[in-house]
Amino acid sequence: MKKKIVVAFDFDGTITNNDTFIDFIIYSKGIWSFCWGFFLYSPLLIAFKLGLYSNWKLKQKIFSYYFRGMSINYFDEICRSYFSYKRETILRKRACEAVQKYKEEGCLLIIVSASIENWILPFSSYLGIDKVLATQIEVNEKGILTGKFKSNNCYGKEKVLRLQMLLRDRSSYKLIAFGDSRGDKELLSFADNAFYKEF
Repeated sequence: MKKKIVVAFDFDGTITNNDTFIDFIIYSKGIWSFCWGFFLYSPLLIAFKLGLYSNWKLKQKIFSYYFRGMSINYFDEICRSYFSYKRETILRKRACEAVQKYKEEGCLLIIVSASIENWILPFSSYLGIDKVLATQIEVNEKGILTGKFKSNNCYGKEKVLRLQMLLRDRSSYKLIAFGDSRGDKELLSFADNAFYKEF
């Protein structure tokens, strides 16, 4: 029996031409607010670069600084606005063409990303992606962002774990993966065919 073909794309730097975590903060909060926040967290940024502080802890703290206390409805509205404003400039043409090619071939298309699920979803819908596996944010009973992540940061080994949770029988499909950074190393190793910085 012919195996199903699954194509997993990293988002930041693979489908897009830059890091959307930083870009989204600048878009939603402005350049001066962005600079001030990153200045405040510069000691932790240095510690992260030296390998003394974890990626997910730093990311969660920065996310919390900018978005804790915001309503999920307003946050999602900003995400849709970000997509509308950035769609024409942030998406890599060759990546979009690859997505379309695999879609026409009937493959299962998945975005596996450390970025926040909410702002990826409008892009994934536009591209015709079947499933998004990304970092999820926590919302309290009043619909307010707590500043914490609901899921693990979808980075490194977590990308593979998410895929395994979604598709439990590894022998039932062939995996093609695209990535561009250290956070994609495990995903690319897990794939049958891996493409690094292909676009």
